[in-house]
Amino acid sequence: MKSQVIQSFGEPSVFQLKEIPKPELKPGHVLIQVKATSVNPIDTKVRAGAVPAVAPELPAVLHGDVAGVVSEVGEGVTEFEIGDEVFGCAGGFKGTSGGALAEFMLADADLLAHKPKNLTMEEAAALPLVSITAWEALFNRTRLIPGQDILIHGAAGGVGHIAIQLAKWGGATVYTTASSQEKLEIGKRLGADGTINYREEKVRDYVQNYTNGKGFDVVFDTVGGENLDRSFEAAAVHGTVTAIATRSTHDLSPVHSKGLSLHVTFMLLKILNKDMHKHYGEILRKITGLVEEGKLHPLLDSNIFNFDEVSKAHEYLESGKAVGKIVLKNSW
Repeated sequence: MKSQVIQSFGEPSVFQLKEIPKPELKPGHVLIQVKATSVNPIDTKVRAGAVPAVAPELPAVLHGDVAGVVSEVGEGVTEFEIGDEVFGCAGGFKGTSGGALAEFMLADADLLAHKPKNLTMEEAAALPLVSITAWEALFNRTRLIPGQDILIHGAAGGVGHIAIQLAKWGGATVYTTASSQEKLEIGKRLGADGTINYREEKVRDYVQNYTNGKGFDVVFDTVGGENLDRSFEAAAVHGTVTAIATRSTHDLSPVHSKGLSLHVTFMLLKILNKDMHKHYGEILRKITGLVEEGKLHPLLDSNIFNFDEVSKAHEYLESGKAVGKIVLKNSW
């Protein structure tokens, strides 16, 4: 089968089109005819060799997010049949059977769910990693309560735009930050009650404006770096800060002085641990229900790439110019 393979870690140019053997079916797995994938920041970090703890052995086929059609069903699989349209985040990392940048992908059935009927393959491929991350952060780590005020950083980002919709569905009053009027408008369309241009407003000013100086009950930081310090500043006394990008050093004095709870969500942990796979399939089934009910929809960047353009897709994500998710369709 055709695939995009990396034989060494490095720049986006390391991808090479190769013919490799089609994966052999295993019990508990299905073989997916891949129709689309999306690129996430973790995919670029794996490609660059920046996260060896989660990287597959080389040579490797990358990308976790997949949408496609079940072509073979392994022993013990009862949830799926040949011909089913499915989606999930199921490969491209350490211990998995190979990623989605290929004609076929072998995937643990526990990591999959039926694709929402009202989405295209490209739209469905944009959802798995970011929707699982947002769900884990909001409902499993933060334990969001209806009526809470939540500040979500990154209105038009992959995780951010899903988190706005999920938090609103969960009954929270939602505020969000972005760097431009275009992205703030996206936040409003997704359901945010208040929007903040973080380049123009200081934390103390928008905390005063939206919370009368009290701070937000919950701050969800999808950005990391210095923004985590701003998240501590924006949180209320005894508030909660949940983050997904914390490979950095910070002064935790504000956490102490406010008695904050700090949670970190690292979505890949449960993919690396096979005993936890079922949990992600369960989340995706809930996501499918919300999408089909019209409560949730992915935001796609206007640039759609094909599998032969994976290097360009990685370059585009790393440029910071994307608005929403970057997807790739299989044109082989």
